[in-house]
Amino acid sequence: MGSFFRSLYLSPRFFIGLCCIIVLYSIAFAFPIILTAATIVLYSFITLFFLDIWILFGNTKGIRAHRILGDTLSNGDSNDIYITIDNFYPFTVRCTVIDEVPFQFQYRDSSHEMTLQSAEHKRLHYTLRPVKRGEYSFGAVLVFVRGTIGLIQKRYRFDENKSVRVYPSYLQMRHYELMAHSHRLTEIGIKRIRKLGHSMEFEHIRPYVLGDDYRTINWKASARSNDLMVNHYTDEKSQQVFCIIDKGRTMKMPFEGMTLVDYAINATLVLANIAIQKQDKAGLMTFSHKVATILPPDRNTKQMFKIQEALYAEKSNFMESDFERLFASINAYAKQRSLIIIFTNMETLSGLQRNIHALQSIARRHLLVIVFFENTELRALLHSSPDNVEEVYHKAIAEKFAFEKKLIVKELERYGIQPVLTSPQNLTIDILNKYIEIKARRLL
Repeated sequence: MGSFFRSLYLSPRFFIGLCCIIVLYSIAFAFPIILTAATIVLYSFITLFFLDIWILFGNTKGIRAHRILGDTLSNGDSNDIYITIDNFYPFTVRCTVIDEVPFQFQYRDSSHEMTLQSAEHKRLHYTLRPVKRGEYSFGAVLVFVRGTIGLIQKRYRFDENKSVRVYPSYLQMRHYELMAHSHRLTEIGIKRIRKLGHSMEFEHIRPYVLGDDYRTINWKASARSNDLMVNHYTDEKSQQVFCIIDKGRTMKMPFEGMTLVDYAINATLVLANIAIQKQDKAGLMTFSHKVATILPPDRNTKQMFKIQEALYAEKSNFMESDFERLFASINAYAKQRSLIIIFTNMETLSGLQRNIHALQSIARRHLLVIVFFENTELRALLHSSPDNVEEVYHKAIAEKFAFEKKLIVKELERYGIQPVLTSPQNLTIDILNKYIEIKARRLL
């Protein structure tokens, strides 16, 4: 009996009918002639009410619902969630479907209205965009069913309780991997860079075709085959690529719900995957006041899984980043010349000067790329037309910060460090362009 009352809900139509009966009886006090009609309406209403209960509760398994989602969600991306609904009633019903999504989303629009014919199957679809990594818990799927009469609603509760993990953006990683395999990276902003010279990494001998560099002709092979043959060279492989993420206080700056650390993590996942696809070795390091995570460079099949698991648990903090300790760790784990990509955020020239000695020491042994971020909130100020003294002051401060970013770029170039100044939304494309440029110009 307790489950019956927990499943029984009164619909708005019930309260409208009840109000109409009360109004009729109120009028009957003044005009007794309509008292009989009001009584007939009352008994009819009670009959329909119990008939509606018998119709909806007579079938204990009238509705079936099931949520479809994976065991993981991709951070910063729109993840597809599906709910399937089956109607086993012998008549048409109207349903309100409510999915109890994790509280982290603060999702206020999880209610969906639909009409189901008898024996009909439907699928609901909506998307969720998480902005923090971690574990999320989904609750039950609730379905409120109204029949033809519509005075009551029967609640069906499907315990679809499930915990999912929000990982760094593997959807973005797969997207870039697919575009790379289909040679369509230029469609998403990846530049095609002309290669300078050719690599010394010999691959095979093949017949000469029009346009081949005549300097690669293999005269001995041509003499044996009585046809022109050329040496084919490929990009150098097994080069080490170290992605290093700064988790200090400067990387806690938010952008569209995510911190700069989250954007750096997503870009690292994509870059490491592309590097492994190109037969390079990808490694990972994270640091703030101390070096936290270290994954030596490798290109085996399990390396991407290790990188993804390591990035899943990373969090930024309010500590000051120690680049001297980072330099010591790089010396210990990067024995050969490597491509070192540091994701950090430099706001002032004085902040760069405090760490330039350590960065210069790293650049002497390795090819160092520093990735830091534009303050996108300043763009509106930079392009605005001030109307008063206060707005003039704000624009002048914005121009000062923007100019200081350009000075940081020049200062890094002066010390032989490759700078990448980018916005969070363009980070992945810009860092891939830099990696492809380095490979094409054979700087490593």
